[in-house]
Amino acid sequence: MAALAYTGGKREINYYFSVRSAKVLALGAVLLLTACHAASRRYRGGDTCEYLLSSGRFLGEKVWQPHSCMMHKYKNSEAKNCLVDKHVVFIGDSRIRQLFYSFIKLINPQVKEEGNKHGNIPFEDKSASIKVDFLWYPEVNGSMRQRIKSWAESSVSKPHIIVAGAATWSIKIHNGSNEALAQYKINITSIAPLLEKLAKTSDVYWVLQDPVYEDMLSESRKMITNEKIDAYNEAAVHILSSSSRNSKAKVKVFSVSKLIAQETIMKSTDGLHLPESSRDTNAMILMNVYCNKIMKPIDGSCCQPQPPLTLIQKLAFCFFTLSIIGYLIISLIHRNNYRKSKSCTDLESGEEKKPAISTPNVSTLQMLLHSFCKLGLIMTYFYLCDRANLFMKENKFYTHSSFFIPIVYILVLGVFYTENTKETKVLNREQTDEWKGWMQLVILIYHISGASTFLPVYMHIRVLVAAYLFQTGYGHFSYFWIKGDFGVYRVCQVLFRLNFLVVVLCIVMDRPYQFYYFVPLVTVWFMIIYATLAIWPQIVQKKANGNCLWHFGLLLKLICLLTCIYFLSYSQGAFEKIFSFWPLSKCFELNGNVYEWWFRWKLDRYVVFHGMLFAFIYLALQKRQMISEGKGDPLFSNRISNVLLFISIVSFLAYSIWASSCKNKTECNELHPSVSVVQILAFILIRNIPGYVRSVYSSFFAWFGKISLELFICQYHIWLAADTKGILVLIPGYPMFNVLVSTFIFVCVAHEISQITNDLAQIVVPKDNSTLLKRLLCVAGFFSGLHVFSAMQDQSRH
Repeated sequence: MAALAYTGGKREINYYFSVRSAKVLALGAVLLLTACHAASRRYRGGDTCEYLLSSGRFLGEKVWQPHSCMMHKYKNSEAKNCLVDKHVVFIGDSRIRQLFYSFIKLINPQVKEEGNKHGNIPFEDKSASIKVDFLWYPEVNGSMRQRIKSWAESSVSKPHIIVAGAATWSIKIHNGSNEALAQYKINITSIAPLLEKLAKTSDVYWVLQDPVYEDMLSESRKMITNEKIDAYNEAAVHILSSSSRNSKAKVKVFSVSKLIAQETIMKSTDGLHLPESSRDTNAMILMNVYCNKIMKPIDGSCCQPQPPLTLIQKLAFCFFTLSIIGYLIISLIHRNNYRKSKSCTDLESGEEKKPAISTPNVSTLQMLLHSFCKLGLIMTYFYLCDRANLFMKENKFYTHSSFFIPIVYILVLGVFYTENTKETKVLNREQTDEWKGWMQLVILIYHISGASTFLPVYMHIRVLVAAYLFQTGYGHFSYFWIKGDFGVYRVCQVLFRLNFLVVVLCIVMDRPYQFYYFVPLVTVWFMIIYATLAIWPQIVQKKANGNCLWHFGLLLKLICLLTCIYFLSYSQGAFEKIFSFWPLSKCFELNGNVYEWWFRWKLDRYVVFHGMLFAFIYLALQKRQMISEGKGDPLFSNRISNVLLFISIVSFLAYSIWASSCKNKTECNELHPSVSVVQILAFILIRNIPGYVRSVYSSFFAWFGKISLELFICQYHIWLAADTKGILVLIPGYPMFNVLVSTFIFVCVAHEISQITNDLAQIVVPKDNSTLLKRLLCVAGFFSGLHVFSAMQDQSRH
């Protein structure tokens, strides 16, 4: 009864919620969210600088997350490049002095906080011609006004950035009197027009006063209360905002420091000054406000304007638009013809004649345009998510619960959808789909949770990536060995399915091919496997069965492949020379060199070979009937199976213990290529030796496994954000609900792209060799044109 209820429950879920209905729901959600975000941008404004300066929250204790955008963590070299030949001035009291020191430490971390606390402090970096000055003006009075007036009236020596603020000294000196507040309002009213005049040519920031921790204040500062600070802040905001309404230039109010202080002022040493971590956050915010529009960091979406469309992107937009129009026109024509061909009543006899055509025939052109029509709409969503400033983005923040709790959820779901396999061979299709599926889900959780900062998790994820490549070696070797099909059609089918989506994304998202590193990796390894087996002498299973010597010939080929891999892995110069030749350089360069490609290739250099070798040994054992693959039967005899199972479990755990004890990524990455196969083989044996385990699989994981490539690629732009550096925010303020909605849409899109790719593969890659050759010439022409347009783009940028 329990089994019947279990099966019935699954069927009921599948009956009421099909893939098609899920996609319709996802489309409705996308349209609704797009409309909501567009309306919000229109009525609330889309300036992320305003959000960066005024709102946000802490992720954990030290990581500040601005509302709706991502904040880049600037390195010293980046800060220098941004501020080269710039003059920055901090003018105000001791709190502004603290901000000054945190700011210059971003340029030179060796700076020490020393010097006259109640005097001017200069700083200069001669290598980058950067000047940063702190000017001691603890009160908003005539002296501060005179200094600001001198800048405003000067024609040459205006600072590029001015950061000002003061109030606590006025409260302290005048014992918190109302007269002092009134005078503060008068003084800031006289300064406001001068600041606005400066804002026309410089970036001017007025820093609001942070709250104090009253219980910790000394007796001489007890009059500095949060109530008084709020009154001074309200006066400054009212006067500056009222004044800026009549001017195009705007003084930026730096109010976010108040929010930061509310969370951290309890850690202050004197109740007045912020702890160092909070000051550093404020300085980093300042750096982002000014530098993001100059440096354009990928993970710094705050204050960045939307990038202009490139020539290739405009052409892609035109192509998809024409495809949609063409599909609509052909569909209308086809529908009208179909209606005309329907049965009509004979006026004389009154009999109904059967139609010449009973169902509308879909032409190849219509199927092609239909696929491009859907793809165009999907690519629009990609662009809106990760290139337009429509949807919000946030930084990742890792906690153990954000990684491990979702892992438990998907494990439970996977077990719930357990079914019997159609065949019980080792690594049968259902099992490999299941393997790909759960690995892909774990990798997705790893990426969205930012778990790469936790080394044990990072090392285990590296094994999962290696396992994908292991399957590449195993699967393609098995196909060529058994089928002996080295035809061009097979090669083109595989290359098309692997690369179609990535090529489209390179065009639409303006990214290099190597950016989607996993696809180039599996593509190159497929070509290596093909070349290894296709070159003379072609050794396949049928030939080897007639003469055992051919097995040694194949092993010799594999040894030659291993030798080449070993040589290239220890000869970076030779590797880079090979892939620096045109046109390979166009495919494998990233940021002007092929180092990233070499690093990615080297990291899992042996695992594809291991997959090929495992396939060869397994198929040889299977041919000689040395293994038992019957339903419920152990793979070997009971004794051997138990011994191998014990060794596999120990090896699996031993690798996990080693990976968890790693000290740093560099050392572990050096050993990873040689030892990752231990856990992969251990998993295969644990999964396949017991017959009852080999006879079942999770249809839930297998479903995801069938679209694992699309999931891996699509996550870059419509689940994560800023090219995987952040998280896409469709529903702000509700992190869990946002992840659920964005994940639902993301999975539906990946599934639809998988279907589009399969449909187009049947049209674009025909079986007829002469037609295929013409298509290959067209593809060559397409990429030649793409190269020309890319060269034109690069020239226009420079």
